[in-house]
Amino acid sequence: MARPAAFLDRDGVIVRDVDLLVRADQIELLPSAAEALRRLREAQFPIVIVTNQPAVARGLVTEGEVLALEAEIERFLRDGGGVIDAFYYCPHHPRATLPVYRVACECRKPRPGMLLRAARELDLDLAASTMIGDRLSDVAAGQRAGCRTILVETGMHAAPPIESLDGPAPLATPDHVVPDLAAAVDIVLDTPARERA
Repeated sequence: MARPAAFLDRDGVIVRDVDLLVRADQIELLPSAAEALRRLREAQFPIVIVTNQPAVARGLVTEGEVLALEAEIERFLRDGGGVIDAFYYCPHHPRATLPVYRVACECRKPRPGMLLRAARELDLDLAASTMIGDRLSDVAAGQRAGCRTILVETGMHAAPPIESLDGPAPLATPDHVVPDLAAAVDIVLDTPARERA
């Protein structure tokens, strides 16, 4: 039976947004991030990271290095009781420096490809799930996947939407706007299952 999940953007939601995270010494967990993930885990929500990683397309890191950075982030989170169930990333960009990544993909938010793939692979109920991000492109991806959406104000929430391959960035209004991940998790955990579905 499909389960509701918590989809989270990474930079600006779990770790401080440093524009392009390319080195382990740039990693800084946001306050209460590990505790928020621990609470989701205890409530048996699968926790799925969905993140655009344009540094790959620009040749600043390899895909292997993205995975190594993610492993380091997960190590920090585990120290505080937080666990991530799955990690999906998009290495593409419409103006990629490296031609192999210059493709019109379905995974780059605001498109919903990463969420749709996770739902297939992990048997997740998108209509009962929540997308938590710090950009309107996260909100748009979540809405396109059929999820409830929460915008957190700990990253790039005031920035214009990122470039969409569909033309002008889609209009996206989150269901909730909150100060941080802890407040977003409060909403997820306080919502009865019948209202998520």
